[in-house]
Amino acid sequence: MDRLNNNTKERKGKHLNYEEWLKIEALSKIGLRSDEIGRQLGGRSGRTIRRELKQGRVELLNSDYTTRVEYSADVAQQKHDYKATAKGPGLKIANDYELVYYIEKEIRDEKKSPYAVAEGIKKDSKFPIKLSYKTIYNYIDEGLFPGLSNKDLPVKKKGKKRDYHHIRSAITNTKGTSITERPKEIDTREEYGHWEMDTVVGKQGTNTVLLVLTERKVRQEIIFKMKSKSEACVVKTLDKLERKIGSREFREQFKTITCDNGCENLDFEGIERSVLVNQPRTKVYYAHPYSAWERGSNENANKLIRRFIPKGSDIGEFSHGRIKLIENWINNYPRRSLNGLSSNQLIQQIKLA
Repeated sequence: MDRLNNNTKERKGKHLNYEEWLKIEALSKIGLRSDEIGRQLGGRSGRTIRRELKQGRVELLNSDYTTRVEYSADVAQQKHDYKATAKGPGLKIANDYELVYYIEKEIRDEKKSPYAVAEGIKKDSKFPIKLSYKTIYNYIDEGLFPGLSNKDLPVKKKGKKRDYHHIRSAITNTKGTSITERPKEIDTREEYGHWEMDTVVGKQGTNTVLLVLTERKVRQEIIFKMKSKSEACVVKTLDKLERKIGSREFREQFKTITCDNGCENLDFEGIERSVLVNQPRTKVYYAHPYSAWERGSNENANKLIRRFIPKGSDIGEFSHGRIKLIENWINNYPRRSLNGLSSNQLIQQIKLA
């Protein structure tokens, strides 16, 4: 006699367990009615089985791309785990379903990290329960959010930064100023106005790219859509920005720019030269090849952009308005490196100081 034909003692008042969910899945696939499935499970009522079959339904894809609806023991387990978030003194989330839905939506739909979500919960008076970002990470790891998994999370940072010793000399740009000549005080991030610059490319075979500028102190982000990844487009974009804000404001806001040795950045004279006055508008420094960590703020900002524009996307399909929405999202995003403040909030504090 196989396992599915083994009757177990009736467990009145007891919830179904995973072994029973597996039996329900197998028995429903061979066409047994709910009353018969109940008898096979040791006297469970047909009503209980019908309710379980309804709650555990899932739509599956056939090989010919049509769909079918079946009962899934795994779906039943997920729903059980979800209900478990409202049980037990060990779970801070208690029975606050609104908070559960909020966390799922913020991470899955709004592309936020657990840290950013935890900061939002702290500042929102409608949530009496306050969770740390570590607690949210733990709940996701334990599968307590049915609508979330680690796949929905940004890449977790490693705890400790690497120590870098060997640095290759730049051989593609012999005329530009090396980052080794950049004033050491810029490393401390104490002064506003020192930026990192990079380009974000789109789908292979397309030309449209993003020019991304990230301020080192406050992590302010400025994103421009460019027709191509070329020296001329980079210089033209910065010229347009200088004309918009004025030469004096440009010099004060963009004291230095650090970039890599990509072909689009090699016209340092064009980048530094003002189009409005007869004096330099900024100073450009070039990082070493294969040393993205020397522009760490820029690289982290690019990861935020990739939450909305994944690799392989055609950037040309994103409107200028959409690009600005992404820029605003980043500048209003709570940062752990800024003690929970967003870039815009920190800029406002600096202005009021």
